[in-house]
Amino acid sequence: MLDDTDRRILRLLQAEPATAMPELAEATGLTPARAMRRVDRLREDRIIQGSHAIIHWPALGYAVSVSLRITLDKAVARAFDEFISAARAVPEVIEIQTFLGRVDVRLSLIAKDLSDYQRIYREDVLTLPHIADIEALMTVASVKSDESLPL
Repeated sequence: MLDDTDRRILRLLQAEPATAMPELAEATGLTPARAMRRVDRLREDRIIQGSHAIIHWPALGYAVSVSLRITLDKAVARAFDEFISAARAVPEVIEIQTFLGRVDVRLSLIAKDLSDYQRIYREDVLTLPHIADIEALMTVASVKSDESLPL
């Protein structure tokens, strides 16, 4: 079970994943060795599953972000697995989520501009197997994007 010190460590690492162990130890009132043991335990328990860089796609020339809500043909036994496998191979797909309900899958994809998006949509998305219905939603603004939990 998590105690207050574990929660403090998680809050600090959520805010700044690259925090050095001495800084983390000082901020939590632990020695560096005890802080490291706690972080190691949180990793072993799969509470901390890694850290990653957050990329600002427009800075790399990807100005278009689209969310595709896809319903699959449920009459085909392996439709789901075959679709997911093929969707993973599309380089511009940056996220794949699965759902229960009318919509089965949501793909987030990025493109450099609208003509690039059209190319990706025609050549890569529409050729994915077992699509019964598809709805495209273009992102106008990202109002909130935060995976931090209020610990």
